[in-house]
Amino acid sequence: MPDLKLRRQTKTVQRFIEPLLQLEADTIPLALVWIPGGDFLMGSPGEPQDYDDEKPQHRVTVPSFAMGQYPITQAQWRAVAQLPKQTQELDGDPSNFKGANHPVEQVSWDDVTEFCARLAAQTGRAYRLPTEAEWEYACRAGTTTPFHFGETLSPEVANYNCSVTYGDRGVEGSQIGQTTPVDKYAIANRFGLSDMHGNVWEWCEDDWHGNYEGAPADGSAWVEEENENSTKVLRGGSWYNDPWRCRSACRADSSRVGRYDDIGFRVACAAPRLS
Repeated sequence: MPDLKLRRQTKTVQRFIEPLLQLEADTIPLALVWIPGGDFLMGSPGEPQDYDDEKPQHRVTVPSFAMGQYPITQAQWRAVAQLPKQTQELDGDPSNFKGANHPVEQVSWDDVTEFCARLAAQTGRAYRLPTEAEWEYACRAGTTTPFHFGETLSPEVANYNCSVTYGDRGVEGSQIGQTTPVDKYAIANRFGLSDMHGNVWEWCEDDWHGNYEGAPADGSAWVEEENENSTKVLRGGSWYNDPWRCRSACRADSSRVGRYDDIGFRVACAAPRLS
């Protein structure tokens, strides 16, 4: 079996902390990182075990924005669920796999947009879901390989179904079979984002389209007329998925009202001024 050696590098990223609701003696923080604008090739160039919906590969220009350093945790979800209702009620403890620092799951697209609306009303900052283009651009962080780690995944860097391997250099391991705390692996990409591959799928703002024909080239969300029954985009793969489903280019979809224990999210907003 190949011997994969993890090479760690130290990078400087710009980060800011949004203090959420204070619970008892603790303030629950929300860490975001600044994502510099730029352009990239979105989609698969023909990677092993890719899908037709990841094509055609196309160039997209993404303006700078801020994105959650980690998926939203159960502690953060509970804090925001206590804020005033905007359009719908929220269950403060929806997750199947319990843990304050585990990603929240079993939340629908409608639930997470309510979360963003409550957070925006509380902070005055326009929180939202990332667009699909923003998500892939942020995940890649300048890389062109199937994963921001490189050509494959290994059990030491991500939570996925590591009982199967990807590519010639893949390493087999024992599947965890549930979510893990965010940043368990203490590894981030060049933009400072963690858990972009595996753990939980992440909701995006976009409606699902079967390929990229006609997709926006400016990083904006690709949405049709408001439809309560629309299907939404998921990115990143999860604890349940084989490694090829966790690639930077891989896409999935779900009904906006679906709630599953392998789907969570992270937030985005306009890039703040950082001194």
